[in-house]
Amino acid sequence: MLALLAVRGACDRPYISGTLWPDCSDQRAQANLRATLTRLHRRHVDHIIHLDYRLLSLQEQVRVDVQDLMATASAVLDGTRPPDRCALRQLCANDLLAGWYEDWVLSERERLRQLRLHALEALSGQLLAIGDPMAAVDAALEAVALEPLRESAHRAAIRAYLVEGNRGEALYQLGKLRRVLLGELGIQPSTLVTDLFN
Repeated sequence: MLALLAVRGACDRPYISGTLWPDCSDQRAQANLRATLTRLHRRHVDHIIHLDYRLLSLQEQVRVDVQDLMATASAVLDGTRPPDRCALRQLCANDLLAGWYEDWVLSERERLRQLRLHALEALSGQLLAIGDPMAAVDAALEAVALEPLRESAHRAAIRAYLVEGNRGEALYQLGKLRRVLLGELGIQPSTLVTDLFN
């Protein structure tokens, strides 16, 4: 329950009980939630949860790394954060709740992964715009590592290499993209990537 609140923020009780106990009836799931809250109270950790009639959330003073990561990614995407290497370090996080395989975790992990991919690609472009192609390459390659089949991530890396003056690295990156797309999907890179060399 604490992990769900850390990832999703404030949630109403029916959402929490339905998410954590999807195979139970609504009444059983709500009873499980009440029992969990009682156990937290007995272990003296209920002080980190804010309770009201319908909503549960973590107390404001509780800091959660995933919330910081989402805030950084959102700020990069909406342009309210200046591009810098600190943002890049924050976006180079581990997978959410590695080793957990509940349906809600898998869904949240994928949602966060997509947010990171978009933010890393945007950050790569922003870093190029301020004249830091080396960091732009790093951001793009982090996106490639997250999703090797993502053409837009390879495109960002190739673009950064070309701005840096490393045509050989750019061609090598194109070759890697070509191999992975042919091997996995039987397709060639799109002209959005290959036209970078024209």
